[in-house]
Amino acid sequence: MFTGLIEALGTLVEVKPAAGGFRVRIETSLAPELAVGESLAVNGVCLTATLIDDGEVHAEVGPETARVTTLGGLQRGQPVNLERAMRFDGRLGGHFVQGHVDGVGVVDEVRPESDSRWLTLSFPPALAPYFIRKGSVAVDGVSLTVAGLGEKQFDVQVIPHTWAHTTLKTLRAGDRVNLECDMLGKYVIRAAGLAGLGEGRRQDPS
Repeated sequence: MFTGLIEALGTLVEVKPAAGGFRVRIETSLAPELAVGESLAVNGVCLTATLIDDGEVHAEVGPETARVTTLGGLQRGQPVNLERAMRFDGRLGGHFVQGHVDGVGVVDEVRPESDSRWLTLSFPPALAPYFIRKGSVAVDGVSLTVAGLGEKQFDVQVIPHTWAHTTLKTLRAGDRVNLECDMLGKYVIRAAGLAGLGEGRRQDPS
């Protein structure tokens, strides 16, 4: 479980194919504070640290994660948003983020207003029931508030601190981002029998 408050930016050092997915090495100041087996959100995707070595974190990305997130398109040298799993003995900022990406969105527009920035993003049609105006959304792992909402797009405003300390400042029109809708809203809609976000296909046992 995470909060969507990014702790540090890491740098992708290596991407290596492995059994349908791939392995990543990320250089980060958080490495000394992590242990093997701990969870780390990378651009909003929950990964497991498989090795900590000399300021770097190693993790594996499975085939399904590669398919349904933007991690499959990561390039060496690219910055990534990082957040360790939340502590339940501290204050909860942001909102509840699981690190389970619901879909990939596309940046339609980036525009300034004073010192802040507005992002307009398109989302897959299946996610429409899970967005509400003034609700929460995680964009590449960053907790943001839906300030404007249309049938296929939503707007978020990014304050200067968040802009300066996350990868959001690198986004341009056409870029793809990981989206995670508010967990509480997903459970409410599921309980009401209105939709089934992320229904997985049953695997053919043959």
